Amino acid sequence: MSQKKRILIADDDPAILDSLELILEDAGYEVITTGDGAIIQDLVQMGPDLLLLDIWLSGWNGKDICATLKHNEQTKHLPVILFSASRETEAIARDAGADAFITKPFELDDLLDTLEQHL
Repeated sequence: MSQKKRILIADDDPAILDSLELILEDAGYEVITTGDGAIIQDLVQMGPDLLLLDIWLSGWNGKDICATLKHNEQTKHLPVILFSASRETEAIARDAGADAFITKPFELDDLLDTLEQHL
């Protein structure tokens, strides 16, 4: 049996974290969640296969986190999907070097398809 893919989700809305965790675990993923942008670097050391990152995070915003990860030799291979309700999500994702973006609210199938494409 292949190992479960591990997804790190960072969002400052606990309700979104809870629902995404349930949905993705149900879809067969291992899920790590945080509402604190400041500890992303530490969590990335746990070796997630993908980072699902809200742009507006407390502590450290998703755009800066993504750009930092993409400029770091150890983490630049990590797929990062930015998500936000902002109309600027696409432009922000492009600027930050994200692998993809999802605009909230999103369809579940779209989320799962996007995750599959990058795992």
